[in-house]
Amino acid sequence: MSLTRQGRSFLLVGALQYLVDWGVMVLLSHNGLPVEPANIAGRVSGALLGFWLNGRFTFAGDETAVGRLQFVRFMLLWSLTTAISTWSMGAIDDVAGLKWSWLAKPGVEILLGGFGFLVSRHWIYRR
Repeated sequence: MSLTRQGRSFLLVGALQYLVDWGVMVLLSHNGLPVEPANIAGRVSGALLGFWLNGRFTFAGDETAVGRLQFVRFMLLWSLTTAISTWSMGAIDDVAGLKWSWLAKPGVEILLGGFGFLVSRHWIYRR
């Protein structure tokens, strides 16, 4: 599998995941839920979709699988990146306000997405 094809597919799946994630976070926080739990709800909403799409399309091959082991690995990565994202959103909200956390979320998620691509490609979806 070419790195270019995987990268392009990961970006497309990630964009879809992100739109779901960001939309849920903004909707919930706009309606009064504190930004930290709203962020977690957003990340959960996109995570399962992304796990399945990336496993079936982005990283699919003879050496890969989408099963229980891969899901456990995914959840470990997701837990780490969610903790980092949620802490970041809370810190930005505390320092600069809610609207700045909404605006900063794309940058935080892009950085975490680059890390997630490497971990997914070389560890999560491997048999």
